[in-house]
Amino acid sequence: MSDTVEGPFFHGTKADLQVGDLLTAGFRSNYRPEIVMNHVYFTALRDGAGLAAELAPGDAAPRVYVVEPTGAFEDDPNVTDRKFPGNPTRSYRSREPLRVVGEVLDWTRLTPEALQGWRDRLAALRAEDRDEIIN
Repeated sequence: MSDTVEGPFFHGTKADLQVGDLLTAGFRSNYRPEIVMNHVYFTALRDGAGLAAELAPGDAAPRVYVVEPTGAFEDDPNVTDRKFPGNPTRSYRSREPLRVVGEVLDWTRLTPEALQGWRDRLAALRAEDRDEIIN
């Protein structure tokens, strides 16, 4: 898959990163902290990375970085198979690190109301997951 997709690619986070830093798998999910991630996630949509940055936990400023995969990657099946067949969100994942090559400063920020709406949707999804596990 990675042979047919071209960037640039972006990663949103609240981490303060530098050019040359590597983003690796093996850390807790921003959205479901009980899960340790086997992949690093990224997108070819600058504002999609901005949304991920805004939703990441913590009080630090959200940031969007330009990244380059260091190995193979695939469509993110959590998005493409379940919600958006064909990957119109241009969401990807890799088991290999992503290298930070720059920072984007002109991405579109969410309004406080829109951000709260996204947080409410994520909370509802987490509640549904807990209900499924209990049943």
